[in-house]
Order: sequence, then C-alpha cells, then structure tokens
Amino acid sequence: MTLDTLRATYLIETPLDPVRVAEVLAGEQSSGTFVRVAGETDALRARSRASVSSLHELEPLPAPSLPSAWLQRQRAAGPTGLNGQTGPFRRARIEVDFPLANIGRNLPTLAATVAGNLFDLGETTGLRLERLQLPPTLRARFERPRHGVAGTRAAAGVAEGPLVGTIIKPNVGLSAAETGALVAELCRAGVDFIKDDECCGDPEHAPIADRIRAVMAAIRSHREATGKTVIMAVNISDEHDAMLRHAELLQREGGCCAMVSLNWTGHASVQALRRHTDLQLHGHRNGFGMWARHPALGIAFQPYAAMWRLAGVDHMHVHGLAGKFAQDDDEVRESARDCLTPLADPADTADTVMPAFSSGQWAGTLPMTLAAVPSGDLLFMCGGGILAHPMGTAAGVTSLRQAWAAWRAGESLQAAAANAPELRAALAFFGPAPH
Repeated sequence: MTLDTLRATYLIETPLDPVRVAEVLAGEQSSGTFVRVAGETDALRARSRASVSSLHELEPLPAPSLPSAWLQRQRAAGPTGLNGQTGPFRRARIEVDFPLANIGRNLPTLAATVAGNLFDLGETTGLRLERLQLPPTLRARFERPRHGVAGTRAAAGVAEGPLVGTIIKPNVGLSAAETGALVAELCRAGVDFIKDDECCGDPEHAPIADRIRAVMAAIRSHREATGKTVIMAVNISDEHDAMLRHAELLQREGGCCAMVSLNWTGHASVQALRRHTDLQLHGHRNGFGMWARHPALGIAFQPYAAMWRLAGVDHMHVHGLAGKFAQDDDEVRESARDCLTPLADPADTADTVMPAFSSGQWAGTLPMTLAAVPSGDLLFMCGGGILAHPMGTAAGVTSLRQAWAAWRAGESLQAAAANAPELRAALAFFGPAPH
C-alpha cells in the first residue's frame, strides 16, 4: 500500500481460479466491467484501476456457501450441487489497493468502492470485506471524533474505569413525562450514561421535541443539585433535515450527546451531522448482523466501523460478552479493540472511539469485559442488569460499582459479594457470573 492508495482485504470463495476472480473484483470496483470498453486505455487503467497486491489461498470447501445463478448459467461446473455448482469451492484471502484519486473526499463513494457491487459478483459463492487499511493522507480528508474517549470521560466526570450506563426501558410506550421521570430516577441511582432505545425515535405517544425537553429538564435538575452531569444519548435518528433540527434543540436544552441509528441514516447524513453539531455522536449499529453474521458474506466490524469513524462518530456499539446476541465473545473483544486502535497513524491516540458494550450485561459480565479492555475505556450499559435488579435500580448501579472495585483489587466477585449485598443479590438473581 502506498500513500495514494487504500487497501482492502477480502475473503473470496469461488469454483473458478481465485487469481482470475480477484482481478475481476479489482476491475469491477474501479475502471473495468465484464469486457474492455472504448476509452479504457492503458494509461487510464494505469491511473485508475485497482490492483491485487496479494493472494493467499485457503482450504477449499466441498459445497458453496452461497448460490450463484451466474455460475449456473455459465455452466462453470457440473450438474450437481447447489444451483448446479460442484466443488471444490476455492477460498482465498486477497488484498486490493484502490487509488485514492477515484474516491476523493467522498465517503459514500469510498463505501461503494470497497463494499458495493462486489458482493453480487457472479463468479463468487462467498465474499466478505475483512479489513481496511487507511493511509494518513486519506484519513486527513474526513471527519474525526469530536470527543472520543477523552471528551466523553470529561463530560461525564469519570476519570478512570468504565462509564456505567443504562437504556430506557420499556423500549417504547412511555410518554415524554414518564421518560423524564425515569431519567430523573436513573440519575439519582448514580449512572454516568443513559441512552434511548433505537426503536424510540419520534413516536406519537412521546414526540421527540417533548421528550428532549423532559429528559434534559431532569438532567439539568440533577446537575444543579449534585454537580454531576449524566450523559443522555437521545435518539435523533430521522430524515436528514429533521435530524439536524433535533440536534439543534438538544443542544439548546443543554444536551451533550445524540444517538444515531447509523445504518438507516447513512454515511452522508452522519457526516453532515458531525459538521453541524458539537454533540457527542453515539453510533448505534442496529442491523449490523445483516452485514456481518454470515462468515462468507458481508462486512466485518473493523471496516464497517472504520467508515463510520470517517463520518466522525465518538462511540460505537460492539454488543456484549456472554450477551444475548449471536456474536461470539472473541468477535466482541476484537471489535472493542478495533475501536481503541487509531485508524491510520498509530501515534494518533486521539483518533479512537469509545466502545459501547450492551446486550444482556450485568455485574457478572463486567470482569470479563474489563479483562478484554483493561484500560476501562468503555461504556458498560445494562438495561435489565440495572432496572431489573431485585433490590431496585440504585442497587443495580451499586452492584456494578462493586464489581469494578473487585476487579481492580484482583478479587473474585464471589469473595467481594460477602461484604457487598447489592453484588450478592445480583449474583443470586442474574448469576452465575460467566467466565
């Protein structure tokens, strides 16, 4: 990779020669199509065509991961197997370098280049974008996190350890006034961070303008009484212009953080929001499994997050360890570490985002989370783990603080629980703690 190229790593699967298929991919995503066309001179290809920089073949598979009607039409294989395809289905990991001149300063074009029509290539029975490597010259063209780890800590007044957070529950159904009352209760319980659910945007029973005013009144009241600012990530996801209006209202009401459903608002809108507002941008990845869950298709977390980081988000969801979703724990750990790795320059430690752990989290999952991120630079968000604690909401928060203290002291949760009734109750109710 040079300073004027972007490198993407892919896993490809095909019954054809992987070398040929890699070249098809490189051409399709830059200057080429399925035949050479007028105007595609050698000079143009040298300037604009993507190039395959490496190819490492892996163990083949006896059956295809995905169907391809193109292969069936081409009779590339015999008459048996899925859609007329027979093995072996050869797999290879390839690296492709794309000229930066093709992309310019256009984030949607960058996404379309590295993650566009290539997923539909008929020659493949599997294709997955695994990694992006960005030169500093490309990183400098796009947005940076306005707050990131350091700014989020400063806003919450938490100098070390995880930020303890929770989610508005019930997900939807509460009126604006009821939401404000719940936020006040959560502030009194001692949380650092509260977020809306992704399904609560601008419902009829709690219009977003009313909800913003209600929750920010509770936040301001708590700050005036205690000096503590609780960060509230209000879900402002909406049509582009409406989202900007919601952000302006949130800022006028003293808010410091907005939550955005990334996949449904789009790179360009999030990028514009970053330029429009000084709010922390809490990136919610709902829908990510659609891109990432199949091992032979889609986009892994690192390139997915890299593109959103180029849009300027400050936080990224990574799901939770031993949680309720399909990702295995190693994937969650790696995602969190990716968030805390600078995008282009290893020395640029400000170019990181705070990983947000959630989904089935409680005091018992905190030690394994801290083992994955020993710096404690993370949002640890518990819905039921706080709101369903048998001793109440405040006890749920206390159980998390006790788990953090035990981990820091090198003490097991079971030993710490002997003198920590809130932690003891959490272990009895939610436990046993996973390892």
